[in-house]
Amino acid sequence: MLTTISRGGSTLSAASTAAAESFIYHFTRISRNAKTGPMAVTTTSENSCPPNCRLRRNGCYAESGPLALHWRAVSAGARGSTFDELLLEIATLRRHSLWRHNQAGDLAPSSPGAIDARLLTRLAMANRGRCGFTYTHYPPTPANGAAIRQANQLGFTVNLSAQTLAQADSYASLGIAPVVVILPQGTAKPVRTPAGRQVVVCPASLGNIDCLNCGICQQRDRAVVMGFPAHGVRAKRVEAIFFKEAPREASP
Repeated sequence: MLTTISRGGSTLSAASTAAAESFIYHFTRISRNAKTGPMAVTTTSENSCPPNCRLRRNGCYAESGPLALHWRAVSAGARGSTFDELLLEIATLRRHSLWRHNQAGDLAPSSPGAIDARLLTRLAMANRGRCGFTYTHYPPTPANGAAIRQANQLGFTVNLSAQTLAQADSYASLGIAPVVVILPQGTAKPVRTPAGRQVVVCPASLGNIDCLNCGICQQRDRAVVMGFPAHGVRAKRVEAIFFKEAPREASP
């Protein structure tokens, strides 16, 4: 694991600094996570997460277990580096390397609820020639949607994270990015959204393969929605969000 220590945050422009907090980034060249496999992953401080995310303090998998300890250390500034240093690390990855941005954390905002498009574009440019992907819980507002679309067009895959099957339909209909969605615990077979879109259960969640040898979530033009069954010690809270917002959506 490569760890550098910084008490500051990312280098921002004057315009962004006025509205945004400082963010800390940690780069792990070879992950020990069995689900991801030995690939490069990053972690971003907790203040990058959207304030209205329904999973925040309510079932987010990154808030428990070993990853939570690491995330808290990054968020507190005990480990990690600046955004510019993160880009330098990404640039050292081999061409066509598959890597995951934000095993915990989200895309840095310029203000609450608004993705910093400038930082996302810089990240996408650093990824050129490589196969980076991530997920975001930021709502695809017109501004956020434009930033996400551009990142995908530049080759950095940003998946829109939905909380229900109906929301997955709504996100997919925008046509700006691939979509993922949470599913009830134990879901092992494909299901359908209300609009008939196929939802394929993440192979790594089923223990069939790891992310390094799968790569589906990095495919920007895939036709299917990827589904992630609720897991971890707070899985029932995640299920509650799914069923509360869409009690009849779980049927294929």
